[in-house]
Amino acid sequence: MTTISVHGTVRSADPQGALRDWFDPAHTAIVSIDMHQGHLSEDPDCPCPAPRGRSIVRPIDDFHRAARALGVPVVHVRSELRASGIDDVRGTSDSAWRTTFPQHVGPIPGAPDHALAGSRWTRFVTEVEPQDEIVTGKKRLSAFYPTDLDFLLRQMGVRAVALDGIMADCCVLNSAFDASNLGYRVTVLSDLVRGTDEGLERAALSMVSLHLGVVTESTEMLAAWASAAVDRPARRIV
Repeated sequence: MTTISVHGTVRSADPQGALRDWFDPAHTAIVSIDMHQGHLSEDPDCPCPAPRGRSIVRPIDDFHRAARALGVPVVHVRSELRASGIDDVRGTSDSAWRTTFPQHVGPIPGAPDHALAGSRWTRFVTEVEPQDEIVTGKKRLSAFYPTDLDFLLRQMGVRAVALDGIMADCCVLNSAFDASNLGYRVTVLSDLVRGTDEGLERAALSMVSLHLGVVTESTEMLAAWASAAVDRPARRIV
């Protein structure tokens, strides 16, 4: 048995029962979202700070190492805009967050430099190993838009995704909706995501648990994967 969170309530679940597809390591990939300098740098010039995400860098690295050892692949997704800025601030329509989020946090002086290709802000903060996959070109809130993530996952034979990264109430939530709408079994790892604040994290995780998939902690997922791995053949592409 393992534990999941359903609308904030912890419940027991059988990973080999109704939720089997969510806990199947043979057809799952981890999708790690926006763990790069543009959000996590402590530099005052950081273009779109998400300081709450800094606390999960090491835990995400630990989780990814354990997952790789079990044969579960890791896909790192990052925002990346053309250096000209035409994809956003200099295009015909910029991202809404550039106007709305400052209403909450105040002016973000470095925002025009956020995620520009070739800049230091697109460098990953979490570990990226040679066997990992990287998806760039995320230009709005979802890891699927307008990237080739869906194409990559299908080429890998992936049917389920485990999401970590930032921000829980923004890019992680949007990615979870898109993944579910595309037919993937979605899990969000509650201890490996951070949002604008704790309240919005809880709200985002509750929405996922009711409408999109499973919310659980990374240790629970690893234990379920390890248990399933004992009785399964080597990973295969289908």
